[in-house]
Amino acid sequence: MSPISVRRVAVLGGHGKTGRAVYGALADRGVDARPIGRTDWPDLAGAVAGCDAAYVIAPNLHPDEPAYVASTLAALAAAGVGRVVYHSVASPYAPAMPHHVGKAVSEDLVRRSGLAWTILQPGAYLQNLDLTGPPDLPYSPDARFGFLDLADLGRAAAVVLTEDGHEGATYELATRVATVRELADEAGVPVRRVPDPGTHAWLSAMFAYYDDHGLPVGTRVLDALLGRG
Repeated sequence: MSPISVRRVAVLGGHGKTGRAVYGALADRGVDARPIGRTDWPDLAGAVAGCDAAYVIAPNLHPDEPAYVASTLAALAAAGVGRVVYHSVASPYAPAMPHHVGKAVSEDLVRRSGLAWTILQPGAYLQNLDLTGPPDLPYSPDARFGFLDLADLGRAAAVVLTEDGHEGATYELATRVATVRELADEAGVPVRRVPDPGTHAWLSAMFAYYDDHGLPVGTRVLDALLGRG
């Protein structure tokens, strides 16, 4: 693909692990990436002024992600930022998982925003599993997932932000398909099934969904974006 004229990108939520992965991959391409944190929100339009594009990551388990995304899109439009990439989730329309549905509604807002848009739907992060010891799981270790490496996410984000041909596209992303048990076996550690701690109703709903369905995601889209095989 040919490069497009993107010199500066605002990474909203840029100080978390996802934002750092995107920020680093953009920097590797020589793009001026500007991490935007919560302290910038009182004047978000001012914080993103001068940026050609924005990568939007909502806070984890945000209680009203559509409202967050709507206000973000309004600020981007007011600042003249014409390009947006929204960080969604694999299988956003899953009614049993309320936080996924919030992202499905937000995707609709992005598509109708009038901005040039791309949506990324990442699978579960490999880095969310600590395999230095036995992982504790409140869901089945034999459920199948499309796992995504954070470095691959960053590279994919940089591709769609800086190369043409991705406007109006929605991409599911996974580095590999596996169960947690398979990953633990490779690491030489056992898996421990533990009770749901009940810390958040949305997380409990997610664990129940994982028990029944996992979260499978294919790997071919990511391979194509990154020019692998």
